[in-house]
Amino acid sequence: MKIAISATAPGLDAKVDPRFGRCQCFIIADPETMEFEVVDNSSAMTAGGVGISTAQMIAEKEVEAVLTGNCGPNAYQALSSTGIKVITGVSGSVKGAIEGYRSGKSQTSASASVPDHFGIGSTSGIGGGFGAGGKGRGVGMGRGKGRGMGGGMGVGRMRDSRVGAGPGGECICSNCGARIPHQAGTHCYNLSCPQCGAKMVRG
Repeated sequence: MKIAISATAPGLDAKVDPRFGRCQCFIIADPETMEFEVVDNSSAMTAGGVGISTAQMIAEKEVEAVLTGNCGPNAYQALSSTGIKVITGVSGSVKGAIEGYRSGKSQTSASASVPDHFGIGSTSGIGGGFGAGGKGRGVGMGRGKGRGMGGGMGVGRMRDSRVGAGPGGECICSNCGARIPHQAGTHCYNLSCPQCGAKMVRG
């Protein structure tokens, strides 16, 4: 029996990464013996389809469950279709997550815990395009994806209203919720929380 845990770094003492598709690596472990291997997540920095490609990679490891902080709808569907249980809301250390699963404390999630594109790490701060005559694609409702490809729905630019979007904003601790100002040019997940040391995620 093997399970996969999204991790911020190799090793059982690493923190559980709150992102499934874009986590740094996975710990593939046997809960009974605590034997494990580390699998780098080669899909983490790809532009699109991350959840599905990561789920396919995990399915090839023949695990019975995935433990993570959050899981989007595409990844959830891909994992569930292969019979893999998805357990979200997991935090703390990888070792603690494994022990919790072994003791039966972990509950299988009935659906995805976050919307699509969760955990991308950066957005453009510009909504659905450049108004009349804009080109490319986008949703036009303040959810620019950071690719300069707005959809032009409506006249002029629409500001993204989400906290932490754009070049400013905040990085939030995945463990204790502490917030620090986002540093331009630095991914939040490369920073550690000044209070508890856990990895930060984009607000």
